Amino acid sequence: MLRIPFDEVLAQLAAILRRLGFSEPRAETCARLFAETTCDGVYTHGVNRFPRFIATIRNGSVVVEAEPTRLAAHGALERWDGRRGPGNLNALAMMDRALALSREHGIGCVALANTNHWMRGGSYGWRAAEAGCISVCWTNTMPNLPPWGSAERVIGNNPLVIAVPRAAGPVVLDMAMSQFSYGALESYRKRGELLPVDGGFDTQGNLTRDPAAIEQSWRPLPAGYWKGSGLSMVLDMIAAMMSLGRATHQLSGDPEFECGVSQMFVALHPQAVDPEAVGPEPGTAAIADSIVASLHNARPAHTGTRVRYPGEETLRIRAENRELGLPVEPLVWVEILAS
Repeated sequence: MLRIPFDEVLAQLAAILRRLGFSEPRAETCARLFAETTCDGVYTHGVNRFPRFIATIRNGSVVVEAEPTRLAAHGALERWDGRRGPGNLNALAMMDRALALSREHGIGCVALANTNHWMRGGSYGWRAAEAGCISVCWTNTMPNLPPWGSAERVIGNNPLVIAVPRAAGPVVLDMAMSQFSYGALESYRKRGELLPVDGGFDTQGNLTRDPAAIEQSWRPLPAGYWKGSGLSMVLDMIAAMMSLGRATHQLSGDPEFECGVSQMFVALHPQAVDPEAVGPEPGTAAIADSIVASLHNARPAHTGTRVRYPGEETLRIRAENRELGLPVEPLVWVEILAS
C-alpha cells in the first residue's frame, strides 16, 4: 500500500477532473470528497474507487456539468432532479439544502431523483453532524442483493446513514442493507482474510465466510436476514415515491452504468425548534454523552477489546492518515496517474 500526502492526492484528482470538464470549484470539491473518504479510512469508496468514477464519466452515466434543479417545494419538504450529475456533488448539495431548510423549519427533507452513486454515504452524515444537526439519509442502488427467500438479485444494498452531533465526536452510522457491503467483501478478499461471520452464499447455496465466493455468487446476506431485506425494500419505496424517481428494479445491474438512482436527505436542527413547542429544554448534549458512556462501560466480550460507537475510530484514523499519507493501492495510483 502506498502512502501519499493528502494534498498531493487532492491536487492530482482535481487536475484530472478539470481535464474532464469540471469547473475549478466543482473539481476541488469532488476531489476533496474522494480524498477525505480515504483519509477517514473508508478505502473502498475513496481514492481506490476514483477510476470507476472516471469510467462512468467516460461512458456517459455521469454528466459532468449537470447540477440539481428544484422541481417542487412545500415548507420543509422539497423534490429535486439530479440530472445525472456527479453523485457526490449532488448529494453534498442536497444535504446542504436539507440543513438550510432545518434552520428555517426545524426539519428539512429533500428527495432527489435521477442522480448517481454518492460514493461514501457517511460524508453527508458527517456534514450534518458537524453543522450541529441530526440527519438521516439513504440511497437506493442497482439490484445487487437477493431478498430473503430468493436467490435472485432484485433489491439493493441501499446504504443508510444516521448521524448524531456530539462535541466529543459525532456518532455516525453508515451501513448497507447487506451484512457486508461489496466494498467490504473486496477488502477482505484483497487481504486474504475470511469474514468474521457468515456473509452470504456460495454458488452451491451454502453459507460461507469466503468473500470471493460471495462476490462470485452475487448472494450476500441481507443484514439481519429478513429484517434487512424488508428494510431495503421500504427504503427503496420511500426514496422512489418521494422523489418520483427510479426504484431499484428499474436500474441497470452493471456497476459502471448504475445511474438515475433515488435518494433522501433529512436534517433535524435542535436549536431551530421552539422550546415551548416541545416542552422543557431536554439537555440533548448530556443525553447523547450519557448514552455513549453507558456503551463504553459495557463489559467487552473479549479481553483486550473495547466497545465502540459507530464512527468512533474515524477521528483517530483521519489524524493518522493526515500525518502518514493516504493509503492507496499501487495499481490504482498508476491508473489514476495515467488518466
